[in-house]
Amino acid sequence: MPGTDFLQLDPAAAPARGLTDWLTAAVRAAVLDGRLTAGDRLPATRTLAADLGTARGVVVEAYQRLVDEGLVAARPGAGTVVLPRSVAVPPRPAVATPAGPVRLPVPTDRPLLDGVIDLSPGVPDLAAFPRAAWLRAERAVLRDASAADLGYGDPRGSARLRGELAGWLGRTRGLQVAPEQVLVVAGVAQALALLAQTLRSRAAVAIAVEDPGSRGAREEFVHWGLRPVGVPVDAEGLVVPALPAVPAVVVTPAHQFPTGVVLSPARRRELLAWARDGGGLVVEDDYDAEHRYDRAPVPALQPSAPEHVAHTGSTSKTLAPGMRLGWLVAPAGWDADLVAAKHASDLGSPALPQLVLAELLRSGEYDRHLRRVRGRQRARRDALLAALTRFLPEAQVSGVAAGLHLLVTFPGSDADDVAQAASAREAGVVVHPLSWHRTTPGDPGLVIGYAASPPDRLHAAVERLARALHR
Repeated sequence: MPGTDFLQLDPAAAPARGLTDWLTAAVRAAVLDGRLTAGDRLPATRTLAADLGTARGVVVEAYQRLVDEGLVAARPGAGTVVLPRSVAVPPRPAVATPAGPVRLPVPTDRPLLDGVIDLSPGVPDLAAFPRAAWLRAERAVLRDASAADLGYGDPRGSARLRGELAGWLGRTRGLQVAPEQVLVVAGVAQALALLAQTLRSRAAVAIAVEDPGSRGAREEFVHWGLRPVGVPVDAEGLVVPALPAVPAVVVTPAHQFPTGVVLSPARRRELLAWARDGGGLVVEDDYDAEHRYDRAPVPALQPSAPEHVAHTGSTSKTLAPGMRLGWLVAPAGWDADLVAAKHASDLGSPALPQLVLAELLRSGEYDRHLRRVRGRQRARRDALLAALTRFLPEAQVSGVAAGLHLLVTFPGSDADDVAQAASAREAGVVVHPLSWHRTTPGDPGLVIGYAASPPDRLHAAVERLARALHR
């Protein structure tokens, strides 16, 4: 049937006579109402004529009329393009916007200006993305992939990637997992969303979270209808005896966010006993366990109680958050519901990135990249610590042995950390106030990320921060 995507032109709507007039009027209207803007290229006359099922001369004549009117110009090598308008173009109809504000990962009131140093936590070193290794792996995948590999496939994810992840998680995190138990997800955020939906389907109304803890996780649960209940965190991690009567709890045991403490052996035993005795689910967010500098790896919780722990992680802190690649390993009784929720959400994760990650894992490139990045991040952490010692000697720093951020507190201070973060921003440095990540009042502090900034910028940032706090 004749017709074209260009302006959704349908020759059936044209008069029996006057096709040239109809086409000219349609393109003219699109230029005048802003659907076509300066520099936009019109389709080639031969292509548009074929799409409309008409003679090429009709399109040539219509384009010539538009040239005569000064709306378009024929340019050698560029085709026919729309010219800038010398008069104001009427505004296009307003597009409906959501009733409420757009939900962002953290509060923000204005974009960053040039010269501002962003030390927000959770941002990896995007400049370290292994472009060459990724490109080599992608070429290998495209060379060898079958047509079926690029189809809809299994909603759990590529069998190749699930196999590689099962082996890698066993080697590096000690997980007891078969490929069939791995669910490929679009980052930890989707893992939490799928778990929240499954909990709601099982009549859950609340979930326990660390306090302080991930603001993003709390907002995720609220979105899916679960009420987050804060549980205190101290120097040993989650205070397990304070757990309320809820069906599940989310923890970051290897490097608690944002305090950086490690869940102690005693607390690990208490937490797993809580799960076994009450049939509860422990959601283990292993968000940055790969980044460690001064300590041995902290074992994952999942191997100690695979029937009660749902383990999730991603490549957001190791490759880039924009890749949207992660995994979820849940207890056997949760598999069917989680896979159904995943299928209902997006049918399955994108095929090509999964196959490329599988190749990086298979070839050892992923582990080599992690070793390179770990050394780079350690140097940045050391630079940040040195700057804090020099410019803010009164600060107490925690969470230094691992991760991509530090927590800075000021013992005995009753300062407003939101005001401190605002002053820092005015001085050209973005940090998070600890209170953003709390559900109940507590000691003030600043959460400072260091992965995305080289040592010289970290030095400059802390110098600015010190000036702002010492005013």
